Amino acid sequence: MRIDILTCVPNLLESFFAHSILKRAQQGGFVEVNVHDIRDYSTNKHRTIDDYAFGGGAGMVMQIEPIARCIQALQADRNYDEIIYLTPDGELLQQRAVNQLSLKGNLILLCGHYKGVDQRVRDLFVTKEISIGDYVLSGGELAAAVLADAIIRLLPGVLNDETSALTDSFQDNLLAPPVYTRPADYEGSKVPDILMSGHEAKIEEWRYEQAVKRTRERRPDLLK
Repeated sequence: MRIDILTCVPNLLESFFAHSILKRAQQGGFVEVNVHDIRDYSTNKHRTIDDYAFGGGAGMVMQIEPIARCIQALQADRNYDEIIYLTPDGELLQQRAVNQLSLKGNLILLCGHYKGVDQRVRDLFVTKEISIGDYVLSGGELAAAVLADAIIRLLPGVLNDETSALTDSFQDNLLAPPVYTRPADYEGSKVPDILMSGHEAKIEEWRYEQAVKRTRERRPDLLK
C-alpha cells in the first residue's frame, strides 16, 4: 500500500511515522508513506496557499490551485483508489470503513487547515470525506495520522500476530473484553480463574460474554 499525505505543516507528521509499528511497517515494505508540503506547489515567492474567503467572514481558506497541482502531480504517476479529505463534517470514521480502506492500494489523505479548503477541491478531486469525531482540530494532520494508523495496522504482516487485529474492539460490533497479564495476584486483586484454566473453549466463551457485557454497559448502540 502507498499513502500520500498532503499538508501545509509536514513537520507535524514526521515523528508520528518514525516510531513503533508504523516505522516497522514501512521498513518491512508493507506500506509506503509520503508526506507532501502543499506549499511546494504554490507559484508565488512567499509560498502562499491561502486567501480570504469570498463573501467575507473570519479566517482564511486554502486555495484550490496548489492543492490541485499536488494531486495532479501524484496522479500522473499512479492511480489512486481514494482521495480522502479529513474534515469535521465528513463521515464519522468507523472500523468497517477502515477495514475497507485497508484493502486498497493507493490513497491520498488531504489535511485541511485554517477554515478548510476551497469547496471546488472537494467537488472536483475528493472521493471520500472522513471525520474522526464531532470536534474541531487546528488542522487535519492529527486526523490523517489517526486514519493512517488504523489502516496500516490491518495490513497483512504488520502485526506480529495477525489475529490480534481481528479481536480488536468494533471488529464484530463489540468492545474488547478485559485483558490481564502477570502477576496473577496483585495485592489481592486476582486474575479470573477461568483465564488460568487452560480450557480454550471456556476461555473464549468467557471473553465473548465479557465483551457483550462491556458493550451493553458502555456502547449499547453497537448492539442494535
